[in-house]
Amino acid sequence: MIVGGGIIGAATLYSLARYTNASRIALIEKNKQIGAGVSHRGQNSQTLHFGDIETNYNAEKAKKVKAEAELLAGYLENHEHEGLYQPIQKLVLAIGTKEAKELRERFENITDIFPKLRLIERAKIAQLEPKLVEGRDPETELVALFNPDGHTVDYGKTAQSFVREARQTDTDIDLFFNQKVADVARVDNGWQVKMENGSSLRAKTVLMAVGAASLRFAHKQGLRKSWILLPVAGNFFCAPGQVNGKVYMMQMESIPFAAVHADPAVDNLQETQFGPLAKILPMLERGSYDTVGDFFKLARPRLDALKALLSIGLQPVYLQYMAKQVLYDLPYLGRAAFLREARKIIPNLSYSDLMEKKRHSGIRPQIVDTREKSLSFGEAKIVGENIIFDITPSPGASVSLANAKKNTAELVEFLGESFQFDEEAFGRDHQRSEHT
Repeated sequence: MIVGGGIIGAATLYSLARYTNASRIALIEKNKQIGAGVSHRGQNSQTLHFGDIETNYNAEKAKKVKAEAELLAGYLENHEHEGLYQPIQKLVLAIGTKEAKELRERFENITDIFPKLRLIERAKIAQLEPKLVEGRDPETELVALFNPDGHTVDYGKTAQSFVREARQTDTDIDLFFNQKVADVARVDNGWQVKMENGSSLRAKTVLMAVGAASLRFAHKQGLRKSWILLPVAGNFFCAPGQVNGKVYMMQMESIPFAAVHADPAVDNLQETQFGPLAKILPMLERGSYDTVGDFFKLARPRLDALKALLSIGLQPVYLQYMAKQVLYDLPYLGRAAFLREARKIIPNLSYSDLMEKKRHSGIRPQIVDTREKSLSFGEAKIVGENIIFDITPSPGASVSLANAKKNTAELVEFLGESFQFDEEAFGRDHQRSEHT
């Protein structure tokens, strides 16, 4: 049984149905359709992260993310007729001598990982992305890493595609919509999943792929109680037709979501999204105020949780960043303040060009370890007895098929020796004809 019909749950359903001999699988989704939550195009920046333009990834992580993201890229390109993505160029821009030096060094470190990646300077940048150069001081050094092989992805539609593919197999698949799970309890020979409406289902193995809420269910099983969540949400401003592809800025390793980037919207390439404007919201799901209580249940009135949050939140780099985010939320003044950030990408951008985007991104649950008093930005997964709790912060969607592969291998092992996972066929079917 899979709880959660976002990109991770749907990808795992697809992997189980197509590449294992599991005979019956259920998927439970609280919304009325697959991919309607954080995977929906209105709740994320629609980027397929490879690690080439994400400067907070070192060479080792970039290599890992690239290998995992290429599985999804292979799927997207094999399903090009479904309109799941738009092929698009991408670059990361360095401004000034210090950033230029850092980016040149990065290029030397990752050029063997990304053969199509090119180091370009002002003249070529102006040719590929003219608005990045127009109005900028001609004495300022500009350097960029450019890759023509990028993707802007509709992850909600991709999740729906995974489910369609799964249902074309001989596997017996039960889909339950508009069903919110209240509890998961251990029973003989498996797990019982209880719904809020009083109904329940049983399964031998369970994947909880419900984002931030996965940790709440794990806590109920006594797992990883030292973990709490810092729920980060984001907003976007938008402007008509500013860039031809994805444009990223140099990231700070301590706050990898801090630098503003510009992205053409997957459903309208003539609209440029600027963001994200990150904010901390005490809820597990954006706009669902009934999850505020769930957030506080995770932390509970615990001294270690309070100390961990204060230890992280009172660091000057975070205080300064969050103060900016509060400012950006103010009417009129916020747009003017954000314009200064956006002009680092598009110097001639005007106040009237910039509009607040009505579609906001969902919650990105960042793990806080109360013992270590540390903040983790990577993938998070908790494995129990015949159950997996998948929290998957960024870049979860980009590596969703790789994550599904891990989940499938684990679930098949739970089921026993009579079940097999054809990993060779999985890898073969998702190879790209031409690698980045």
